[in-house]
Amino acid sequence: MNERYDPKEIEPKWQAEWERSGIYLTPTDRSRPKFYLLEMFPYPSGEGLSVGHLHNYVPCDVIGRFKRMTGHNVLHAMGWDAFGLPAENDALLKKLHPKETVPRYAANFKRQLKLVGCAYDWTREINSSTPEYYKWTQWFFLLLYKRGLAYRAVGAQWWCEKCLSILANEQVIDGCCWRHTDTAVTKKELEQWYFRITAYADRLLEDLDTIDWPERIKLMQRNWIGRSEGAELAFPVAGHRGEEVRFFTTRPDTVFGVSFMVLAPEHPLVARITTPAQRAEVERYVAQARRQSEIERLSTVKEKTGVFTGAYAHNLFTDKDIPIWIADYVLMGYGTGAIMAAPGEDQRDFEFARKYGLPIPRVTAPADGSQPPADRAFTEPGITINSGFISGKPTAEALAMVAQYAQEKGIGRAAVSYRMRDWLISRQRYWGCPIPMVYCKGGCGIVPVPEDQLPVVLPDIKDYQPSGTGRSPLANVPEFVNTTCPKCGGPGERETDTMDGFACSSWYFLRFASPHESAAPFNREAVDYWLPVDLYVGGAEHAVMHLLYARMWTKVMYDAGLINFKEPFPTLRNQGMIWAADGQKMSKSKGNVVTPDSMVDKYGADALRLWELFMGPFEEPTNWNEEGVVGTARYLTRVWNLVRRFVEAGCPQGKPGEQTLRKMHQTIRTVTDHIERLRFNTALAALMDELNYLARLEPAGIGRAAIESYVLMLAPMAPHITEEMWRALGHSDSVHLQKWPGFDPALARDEVVTVVVQINGKVRDKLEIAADTAEERVRTLALESAAVKRHLDGKTPKKVIYVPNKLLSIVV
Repeated sequence: MNERYDPKEIEPKWQAEWERSGIYLTPTDRSRPKFYLLEMFPYPSGEGLSVGHLHNYVPCDVIGRFKRMTGHNVLHAMGWDAFGLPAENDALLKKLHPKETVPRYAANFKRQLKLVGCAYDWTREINSSTPEYYKWTQWFFLLLYKRGLAYRAVGAQWWCEKCLSILANEQVIDGCCWRHTDTAVTKKELEQWYFRITAYADRLLEDLDTIDWPERIKLMQRNWIGRSEGAELAFPVAGHRGEEVRFFTTRPDTVFGVSFMVLAPEHPLVARITTPAQRAEVERYVAQARRQSEIERLSTVKEKTGVFTGAYAHNLFTDKDIPIWIADYVLMGYGTGAIMAAPGEDQRDFEFARKYGLPIPRVTAPADGSQPPADRAFTEPGITINSGFISGKPTAEALAMVAQYAQEKGIGRAAVSYRMRDWLISRQRYWGCPIPMVYCKGGCGIVPVPEDQLPVVLPDIKDYQPSGTGRSPLANVPEFVNTTCPKCGGPGERETDTMDGFACSSWYFLRFASPHESAAPFNREAVDYWLPVDLYVGGAEHAVMHLLYARMWTKVMYDAGLINFKEPFPTLRNQGMIWAADGQKMSKSKGNVVTPDSMVDKYGADALRLWELFMGPFEEPTNWNEEGVVGTARYLTRVWNLVRRFVEAGCPQGKPGEQTLRKMHQTIRTVTDHIERLRFNTALAALMDELNYLARLEPAGIGRAAIESYVLMLAPMAPHITEEMWRALGHSDSVHLQKWPGFDPALARDEVVTVVVQINGKVRDKLEIAADTAEERVRTLALESAAVKRHLDGKTPKKVIYVPNKLLSIVV
């Protein structure tokens, strides 16, 4: 070994050797357990990777390497989510073509991932913008169409003036485009293609209980789906024969307290029932509401406004006519676009009623017999009052009685409503997967392109600037548009909208199992072996877009008999965000981006990798600090010097001493457990602690088992230096093909443990005791503690819970 650790010499050498030998190719031996590891499909941007991106890729690489060493067949591949608005907008900005920029950016990403030693099987690389890939995206579109899950409809859709394209509901964040957060969206009437994701609402909701995901991601999906149980009722419009206001409510028990109705400004009834005296004011309000985003209209801090239409609905339960208003806080896209207003039991309705001087009947009282509060709505369950046949009934019973009554009288029914709307898939842009549909000019209507004519190839055009007219640039390409009807052979026109980029990422995880399959989107035998994904890692920002869409497509494929699993990602983890040193998001415009290239050039890839792992818990956000890389580079130099001293001493064959052996087994136990649980920072901390111990020993006192197990444990985290040291220790094959070291539980057992003592959940003392001390003895020691006695203050414990070797919890 050289006296000096030099990553610039070591790292390129081993990267070239790994590529030559193909040690990271996916095994074909199916006798071993499999582990499919996957990061979310990256969009290759022109800025390349930052050190922030590596907080995803490096930890996943560690897991992949670790699983190979624990005897698993590992599938860890990489590809590019290359179609869609981000790639097209970038190319437009730079006055280039995405067919040029996408391959260039993908090649740069690949170079950077290799630079930091990520062990992907590059023979499985995929790119969603190649015909070989999007042929099958189109095939899945046709599958959805055949199953009644793809349809075309007219509607007012979100429109981004910078993208010059329609957006899905999920792509509007705080009233702005998800890609242009400074650009407020507006509404535009267009005929569009949708995927019927609402058909899977209940299954998407129920199956969240079967998967191991962060609770906040599950909650975001539950809230987005927004399932509500209640009743759908209808009140006739007074003086307008045949017109009725149909509405959904989760509180049908309050129907006797409905003193007015509210319609969304866009509701079709508004134009038909508004009186001449109110028309001008109503039309002004409607125009104003259309200029606001849904987020703005639903804001809880925004003052509620509305306009009376001049019309009345007849409350069939109270036999009274009640005024019909319009208000921007009611949205046409949710429920029926109409609500009943029971201001005594709904705070939003209460504030509206007080502002406009509308009646506030009280129909629910607290269950304890007290009066409802006078200054606000009483929104809790209670006892129904002033409500005819349901008076005196508890809320739950009254809910069911009203729904049953409405069903019997033919004025309503028990119903379920969802917040989620169908997935808008059309985009009026060039750089996307063409939608494989033809519009026959004869009488055939909309006709799907036959499967044997796929792919419908995206034409190569120079002028792909979006027009802003609501039509894709493809509409200006006659040789693409004009075709024959697949059904009658007569003239037809192709669909010129392209698919939302999220369609491409809704199935890519299946393609990696057999990326070169040409007769089908995937090989069934390969998918049956590798899928579902064992560990999926990516950002929380995709909770209600990619993750929801991929789950829906998976369920469609399951129903079609194409796969044997219902959830694509049973285990999901989100990496923490890495902010720049100044606490801001890294961006080229702010000049605060730190690239892997600069860090590798200064300190080496292994030092950078270790800091990515050591800077904090994997799922927590933190700020970048280059001093950390200085520290991990220093640590690697110490490891190098330890192994070099051992090699220069002739690699003594003696066994480790008892204390060294115990330390070795304890470290193996800790590192194994913590890598499995993605606690990379504490796994590395355990290795640093063992290094401090070993560095004090002479080479002859260390023992070959201790030095080799140390190199093996460090190998997934710092693959280059460990490869060099492993060969220096006399081995001819790669360290990354070795078996992960095992540990003896008896030797790994701590001799002394720290037991935390809590009283009512607060830490009051810590006991240093022998491992596996009997519970009664631990209780006695805790109750004799001066700190515990002081906080008990003479009280007798009601309950004592003991977690062996870790925690004693006292409840008083």
